[in-house]
Amino acid sequence: MGVNLSKGQRVKLGKDMPLALIGLGWDVNKYDGGNDFDLDASAFLLDSNGKVRNDSDFIFYGNLKHSSGAVCHTGDNRTGEGDGDDEVLIIDFRKIPSDIQKIAITVTIYEAKERNQNFGQISNAYVRVARMANENDLTGIEELRFDLVEDFSIETALVVCEIYRNGSDWKFNAVGAGYQGGLEALCRTYGVNV
Repeated sequence: MGVNLSKGQRVKLGKDMPLALIGLGWDVNKYDGGNDFDLDASAFLLDSNGKVRNDSDFIFYGNLKHSSGAVCHTGDNRTGEGDGDDEVLIIDFRKIPSDIQKIAITVTIYEAKERNQNFGQISNAYVRVARMANENDLTGIEELRFDLVEDFSIETALVVCEIYRNGSDWKFNAVGAGYQGGLEALCRTYGVNV
C-alpha cells in the first residue's frame, strides 16, 4: 500500500521508477437520469508555459498514444463498472521530451451538459500511481494514492493531479481542482484547438 495524499500535497517520485501506471477509478452514486455515466481520463503534456506544444500532446480516448511513446492511454471504459481502476494511463519517464515540464491528468464527463450530469453524482474517485515492473505489468505496486473527497456538485471536469519536473526529478502534485465546461474548457486552458 502506498502513501495516501491530501489535496495540495506534493511528493517526489523515485528515480528508480522509469514506468508508472496512473490508475483512475470512481463509482456512480444511485442515479436515475436515464443515461449512463461515461467518465474519460486524459493527459495534457505541457511545456514551460503550461500549454501543449501541439494537439498531439493531448492524450485521450481519441489519441491513445503520444508520438514519443511517453504517455499511453489503455482505452476508454464507458461504464466505470467493477472494482479497481476504471481507466489507466502509462507514463514512461525515459521517453518524455525534454521540453515537456508537466503532465496534467484530468477526468471529464462525456456529454455532461446534454445528460445533466456532474461530479457531485460520483463517489469514491481516486488516482493512484503504481510502479510498473515492465511494459506488461498493468497492476504495478502502488506508491501513491489521492482520494478525491470533495463534493464537486457543479463541475464537469477535474484536474486530478500533475506530474512535473523539479530539476532532474519528477514530482506528483495532488491537485483536485474542479471546472465547469467539461473537456472543452480544459482543452482551451491548455491550448488544444477545439
